[in-house]
Amino acid sequence: MDAHGRQVTLRGVNLGGDCKVPYLDGGTNFPSDFADHRDVSFVGRPFPLAEADEHLGRLKHWGFNVVRLLTTWEAVEHRGPGLYDADYLDFLAEVCRKAGEHGQYVFVDFHQDVWSRMTGGDGAPGWCFEAVGLDFTKFHAADAAHVMQRKFDYGDPSGRQAAYPQMSWGSNYRLPANGIMWSLFWGGRLFTPDFMIEGENVQAFLQNRYLGCLDQVARRIAHLPHVLGFDTLNEPGVGYFGEPLSYRHLGPSEINPARARPGAALSPLDALAMARGLTVEVPVLKRNPETSIAEPAGQRTLNPDGISIWMADCPFERAGAYAVEGGRARPLREDFFQLAQEGPINISDDGFGPLFHEVARVTRTHEPTWPIFAELDAFGAAAGRPFPTPMPENSVNASHWYDATTLYLKSFDPTNHYDFVTGTPERDPDTIRGRYVRQLAGRQSYREAFPGGAPSLIGEFGIPYDLDDGAAYELYAQGRRDEAIWAKHTAALGLMYDALDELGLHSTQWNYTASNRNDLRIGDGWNQEDLSIFSRDQQEDPADPDSGGRAIDGFCRPFAHAVQGRLTRLRFDRAARRLEIDYQADPTISAATEIYVPARQFPKGFVTRVEGVSSNLDIAPDAQRVRITALDAGPVRVVIQGR
Repeated sequence: MDAHGRQVTLRGVNLGGDCKVPYLDGGTNFPSDFADHRDVSFVGRPFPLAEADEHLGRLKHWGFNVVRLLTTWEAVEHRGPGLYDADYLDFLAEVCRKAGEHGQYVFVDFHQDVWSRMTGGDGAPGWCFEAVGLDFTKFHAADAAHVMQRKFDYGDPSGRQAAYPQMSWGSNYRLPANGIMWSLFWGGRLFTPDFMIEGENVQAFLQNRYLGCLDQVARRIAHLPHVLGFDTLNEPGVGYFGEPLSYRHLGPSEINPARARPGAALSPLDALAMARGLTVEVPVLKRNPETSIAEPAGQRTLNPDGISIWMADCPFERAGAYAVEGGRARPLREDFFQLAQEGPINISDDGFGPLFHEVARVTRTHEPTWPIFAELDAFGAAAGRPFPTPMPENSVNASHWYDATTLYLKSFDPTNHYDFVTGTPERDPDTIRGRYVRQLAGRQSYREAFPGGAPSLIGEFGIPYDLDDGAAYELYAQGRRDEAIWAKHTAALGLMYDALDELGLHSTQWNYTASNRNDLRIGDGWNQEDLSIFSRDQQEDPADPDSGGRAIDGFCRPFAHAVQGRLTRLRFDRAARRLEIDYQADPTISAATEIYVPARQFPKGFVTRVEGVSSNLDIAPDAQRVRITALDAGPVRVVIQGR
C-alpha cells in the first residue's frame, strides 16, 4: 500500500548489471589478476551522477516504478575489514535520492554470484580469502575456480571461446574456493568452532563484516521515504552444508532432489582434497541435447600439479572431517556437514534463518518499518532448501525465476521451444505461457512459509539479448532499425509479462546496464552476460527516451500503478491493443486509481471505458496516464482500447 492506502503494483528493473564490477576498466572484458583489489572504486556504478536524470527518466518513461539497486560487499569494504569507502557510500545514497525524484521506489540488493570476482563472479572483497588463509592467486592453477580473466584469451578477437563457454560461471559453486567460503560463511561455528579470526569464529567474522556494510548503507538512506528496504543476499551459495562428505551429485536423489548440472561432479571431499593440494579424478556430466538432462560423460583429472590453495593448514582437516593418507583424502566423518553437537542441521534453518533475522535487525535499527526482501539460493526449494522457519515478520518473498532454456541456450522460438527442465517440446505460445504461469505460481507459493503470508516480488527474470549469437546486433549493424529484429525478444518478454499479470506479481526485470555494449565479449560487462534492456549501441537520438532500448514493446506495457481499492484482474492483449482491469473500489481512499498507458502500445490513441460504480475520469495521453476516482464502493471494470 502507498501513503494513500492504494494497492500498488511494483514493476521495475535491476539497476544494473555492471554494478558487480569496479568502475573504469573493472569489467570482465578487461584482463586482471585482481592485485589491485583493495584499491578499486565502484563510484560510477550504475552510472555517473551526471547521467542519472537521463537513465532514471527513461525508466519512468517506460512505466517502471521501482528499482532493485545493486551494490556489493566489495564496493563498500574493499580496502579491508572495517575500512568503508565513504566516497562510494555518499555516491550510492545520492543515486537512491535521485531515483525518488523520478518516481522510483528503491530496495537495495547486496549482490553476489559465486562469492567474488576472484572466484568467477562478484560480491565479497578479496581480503576475505586472506583472512581465512586462502591464496586466490593459486585458484586457477589448482582448478579451484573458473574465472573468465584466467580462461579467456583476450588477444583472440573471437566473441565466444571454447575455454570459457557461455553461462559457465555457475560451475564455480561446486569448485573448492566457493565451497570452502560458503561453508565457513554459513557454518563456521558448527563445522570449525575453533577457527578464530580477530577473536571471533570465522562465521561471525565474515557475517559481521557483511552486516556492517548493510548498516553503513542503511544509515545513509533511512531518511528517504521511497526506500522500501534491503535484500537479504542475492542467490547465496550453500557450500557443503547438509551434504555427506563423499556425495557426488550425479542426478536427483534423496539427498539432493535437484537435477545435476553439467561439469565436474565433485563431492565435498573431492573439493577439500583439491584445495589441500591433492590430485583427484571425478565424473564429468554433459547435457544431452535431446533431453536437456546432464548425464555422465567420462572422468576428469583436477589439480594435476598438486597445488595447495591454503596458506596454512585446512580448518576442516583440523576439525576432523578427513585425513590425508598416502596422498589421498580419507573421510573420517561422513556426516561432518550434516550433524552438529545439537543434532541434524540444514541450511534453511541453521544458515539462512539466522542471517535473515540479522539483516532485519541491522537495517531496522535505522528504519523500523522496512521489510526484508528474502531470497534463497538459485535452486532453493527445488533442491530441498525452502525458506526457513520462522521468517522475520514483515518479509517479502523475493524469489527469482528464469526460463532456463532461453537463458542457458540463448535461443527462443515461440513455435518450437522446449522446457529445459523436462525436455518437453512446446509448439505454440499458449503452451509456453502456461508453463511460465505454473513455474511463477510455484515461486509465488513460497510465501506460504512466511508468518501470515507475504507479498511476492520476482526479484529477477529476463532474457539474453544476444540470442542466436547476437543475430539482432548483426542486423542492426547492417542498418536495420525496424522492431522486427527484436521479434523473438519481444515475444519472450510478452509471454513472461502475461504470466506476471495473470498472477498479480510484483517484479524487477534483470536488467538495465547503462554501459552495455553489443559486443559479445562485453555485454553487461560481466562474464559475457547480456540481458540489458538498454544499450548505448542502440542509442542514435539522445533526446528520444526510447532510443537505446531493446525490444521495448516486450516490457513497456500498460498496467495499474496504484488502485483505489483492490485489484482483481489485469490483462493486456498487445496484438489487439486492449487492456482490461478489474478492481473493487474503495471510496474511503482519497487518491485515484492510476493506470500507465504507454503511447508506444497505443500509437494512434485510445478509448477508455469505465463500467461499475460512479467515477470521475482524467485522461492525460501526453503523460501516458489515466486516472479514475471512484465515488462509490463496488466492482469497477476499465477497458482501454487502442484506436
